[in-house]
Amino acid sequence: MTNEEPGTLSASGAALPPVTGRAAFEAQLAALRVREKAHTREGDAIAAARRRLPMTEVDAGLPLTGPHGPVTLLDAFEGRRQLIAYYFMWWPGHPAAEQCEGCTWVTTQVAELSYLHSRDITFAVFCQGRNVTFGGADPQVSYDESVRYRDFMGWDVPWYSAQPSLGKLLAGRETGLFHLVCYLRDGDRVFETYWTTRRGVEAMDNSYTLMDLTVYGRQEPWEDSPSGWPQQCSVRTDGGPPDWPPAPESGGRPIAQWPRLAAGRPDDL
Repeated sequence: MTNEEPGTLSASGAALPPVTGRAAFEAQLAALRVREKAHTREGDAIAAARRRLPMTEVDAGLPLTGPHGPVTLLDAFEGRRQLIAYYFMWWPGHPAAEQCEGCTWVTTQVAELSYLHSRDITFAVFCQGRNVTFGGADPQVSYDESVRYRDFMGWDVPWYSAQPSLGKLLAGRETGLFHLVCYLRDGDRVFETYWTTRRGVEAMDNSYTLMDLTVYGRQEPWEDSPSGWPQQCSVRTDGGPPDWPPAPESGGRPIAQWPRLAAGRPDDL
C-alpha cells in the first residue's frame, strides 16, 4: 500500500502510518532527530541543576521494619553513601490481585542493582501501608505481608515497611501516593537531596521508554496519536495524563502477576 494517511485501515483492520520511500523516511527522521538531541541536552541540563540543589536533613534513626525486625533509615543505606527509596503503595490486608498496578509495573523493572552499587548507591523499596493509621497496626505484620508479595513477584530488592515513620519520612507530602526519594549519607547523618512522584517515577521504567519509540506508542488515550491508533487503557475521568503507569489490568490483576501464577508461585499473602 502507498500514500496511506494516519488513521486509515490496512487489510488486517489496523491503522497505519503513510508509506513513503527510504529517502523521504530518512529526511523526516533526521528532522525529528534534531528535536530528540535537544531533548537529551535539556535532560542533561536539568540533571545538572538537580545536582546543585540544596539538601535537607532527615532523622537517620527513623525506624523501619526489615527482614530481621526493626532497623533505621541509616541501616537501609547498607553502608553505601547514597540511597534511592521507592515508596510502594501497599494496601494492608488486601490480596495480591488488588495491590497497586503502577507500583508493580515500575518495581518489576528494577532488575539489576549492581550498576547502582558500583556508584555507591543502594536501591530499596519502602512499603507505606496505605490507609493504616500511623501507629495503629503492627509494623512487623505489615512487613511480613508485603514481603510475601515481593517474594511472589520474584523481586530481588531490599524491602522494608516504612509504616512506623511514614509521616516523618514524607513530611509535607501526600502519604499513600508513590514517591521516589534520594538520600545522601554523611557519616551518621542522612540528608534528602531530591524527590519526585506521579510520572516522575517513570525514571524506574524502561517499558514505557521502549513503547515511546514504537509507532503506536504507549497506546493510552491521553497521548497525541493519529485517529484510529490502538488504545489499550481506559480514559481518565478528568481527561488528563495518568498519574502513574496505568498498564491495563488483565482479569482483575496487575499484568506482571500472570507469569508468576503460570510458573506456579503462590500468591497467598
